Amino acid sequence: MAARAVPASLQQLPNALTLLRLALIPVFVALLLVADEAYSWPAASVFAVAGVTDQVDGFLARRWQVESAFGRIADPLADRLMIDAGVILLWHAGRLPWLALAIPARDVVLMAGYPLLAGRGYDFEVNLAGKAATWLLYASLGFTMVTAQSTAWPRWLFWIGFALAALAAAQYALKARREVKT
Repeated sequence: MAARAVPASLQQLPNALTLLRLALIPVFVALLLVADEAYSWPAASVFAVAGVTDQVDGFLARRWQVESAFGRIADPLADRLMIDAGVILLWHAGRLPWLALAIPARDVVLMAGYPLLAGRGYDFEVNLAGKAATWLLYASLGFTMVTAQSTAWPRWLFWIGFALAALAAAQYALKARREVKT
């Protein structure tokens, strides 16, 4: 599909949405910290806006062919930080079990390993399992914030997202093993 002619004033919109998502992280954290047992429509709303902007910024960047080096790094970083904040705060509030902390742990390993692997020839591209995991984690964590603590279905969504995140991490590791120059 041919790229649409995009006015220069709009070409930075995908990056601006990523910056917005980064700016929303402390707002989200503050709203969830003051919530009663991590039940918060305002926090969930901010979280949902972050999830939607994740989809919109990537779509626009690809559609308009204005992908940037900044966006390739900042976009997944913004997602990881927002989701990790949600997991940690929901765990702290007793809404997720301790095993959920494997999500932020995985992200720390991926973020720490990326500069090392990129310098050795690894071409990091988000895979389908990683995208699906991100969508499910955004949805499940948001739903967890607005349902009663005893509601099970958001946690089922979370565990599906968790499994996909683990699958994506395994796929990244296998790809890195094949591609990294020694």
